[in-house]
Amino acid sequence: MQKLRPCLWFDNQAEQAATFYTSLFKNSKITEVSRYSEAGPGPAGSALGVVFELDGREFFALNGGPAFQLNESFSIQIDCADQDEVDRYWTALLADGGAEGQCGWVRDRFGLWWQVVPEVLPRLLGDPEKAERVAKAMFEMRKLDIAALEAAAR
Repeated sequence: MQKLRPCLWFDNQAEQAATFYTSLFKNSKITEVSRYSEAGPGPAGSALGVVFELDGREFFALNGGPAFQLNESFSIQIDCADQDEVDRYWTALLADGGAEGQCGWVRDRFGLWWQVVPEVLPRLLGDPEKAERVAKAMFEMRKLDIAALEAAAR
């Protein structure tokens, strides 16, 4: 058990979200589901909380009701080896009601924001001679395009 784990607040979709997220990443699984009893406040038998792992990292999803909503102030970054991986995650996260953001950010259908980032980007941005051109190209993008970022670096 890891000492620290993010808690994601959902209205009532924690179990569905955890099931979706664990389907996207290798080495991922739901490890525990706690359910409301007759005492409530949620419907008896519905999920109160879900503990799950994404690529071996533990998260907790809470069905806390509509009082709070996920937003861009918390996101999960996915480091992608190549354009195929960027495209795969981007497409999956957009499915069934997701939304594109700027610069590689995408909101999934449950409201969680993700940063789909090619592994080459920090290297390109870390080169002082290329960083301004790469950043300018990135700011024009929604899904990040490795070939276009590398072309901007040249």
